[in-house]
Amino acid sequence: MAAQTAPKIVGPRDGKAGSLGSIGVRFMIDTEETHDGGFSLVEHPMPPRALAAPLHRHSREDEYSYVLEGRMGALLGDEVVYAEAGDLVHKPREQWHTFWNAGDEPCRILEIIAPGGFERYFDELVDAGAAGPIGPEQVAPIAARYGLELDFASIPALCERFGLTFGPAPS
Repeated sequence: MAAQTAPKIVGPRDGKAGSLGSIGVRFMIDTEETHDGGFSLVEHPMPPRALAAPLHRHSREDEYSYVLEGRMGALLGDEVVYAEAGDLVHKPREQWHTFWNAGDEPCRILEIIAPGGFERYFDELVDAGAAGPIGPEQVAPIAARYGLELDFASIPALCERFGLTFGPAPS
């Protein structure tokens, strides 16, 4: 039987936060805080028209994006979908996908990752990028440890197709 834990309340400014380059991340519930590591929960704030990541696919986990504010676009395989505040988008493992802020206002999503553990990838990226922008050569070995395939060559076409930017947000 799992040990009892105290209730946890995560306020709107609680949790470690950092930059993933093009978007942000705020850690809300880590896998160790869930029963048998069932899931983890992060928040991704995205500036207007920002591509979150190159096309990629997860071999170990499913992702569920719940839109808190703004408008999120996603490419799931060959299908383009758009989600507004209150919508949930399922991004299944083994499916090539990406997502972005599809609006001219900030967008925030809650990302439920099941099973948990992938939040550690984000944590490693935040730490690696603390000294400045990192490139594919630094990201690729981190991604490989988490069973993540990334198609960095997809970035220019995605940005052109959907009118997006990729990389650190302007100050």
